[in-house]
Amino acid sequence: MTDATQHPKLEELIAVLEKLRAPGGCAWDAEQTHESLVKYLVEETYELVDAIERGDREEMIEELGDVLYQVVFHSDIAAHTPGEEFTLEDVAANMTAKMIGRHPHVFGDAAEKAALNVQTGSDVSGMWDELKKADKGERTSVLDGIPQSMPALALADKVLGKAEKLGIIDAAAPGALSLGSEDELGGVLLAIVTSARLNGLDAERSLRSVLRQLQDEIREVEKDGGVDAGIIGMPAS
Repeated sequence: MTDATQHPKLEELIAVLEKLRAPGGCAWDAEQTHESLVKYLVEETYELVDAIERGDREEMIEELGDVLYQVVFHSDIAAHTPGEEFTLEDVAANMTAKMIGRHPHVFGDAAEKAALNVQTGSDVSGMWDELKKADKGERTSVLDGIPQSMPALALADKVLGKAEKLGIIDAAAPGALSLGSEDELGGVLLAIVTSARLNGLDAERSLRSVLRQLQDEIREVEKDGGVDAGIIGMPAS
């Protein structure tokens, strides 16, 4: 069995990137910035999602490599940028500390584990939220930190999840539509987008507009320190 502490191929990848960006290396790689690489990071991430959804092992290896390369690339840029000057080791160290801190039920001492009594995934999720809230003390809303550039459907799911945890949306309430499968849901979503196109409407933009309104309502509820009855920002079923 290979020693888990040894990662020669990862070290080789780091060395390849360093050579490409060093004097005498590749001009294109040397010219890249964090900003110029964003589009590639987004593209590679979507390609990885496609590979995962297809269950294609070889493609997953390739696409995970592409995403990993982006992490290595950004770290190398930072290491040579005055004012940033962090490395891949710094990135890894930060994530290690974060994961250990967010999992006291695993890494804590026996007394801490017993006191937490974390048994289920739901328990872990609730504890994670509390620990994250403590770590991010500068945040004043559950919405802070949600990337608004996410695709509208993913953003909607994230925002609704936050509203649900606040008690603003009743998770047990029946939805406006009764759906039995993701295939059925996909058909409904496609029909909505098709109708939008035929009527000259932008489905992505319209969903974002409604989400902005819902987020404004959530912030108002937070500011008032209470939760109104019923579901806000949602059509009646």
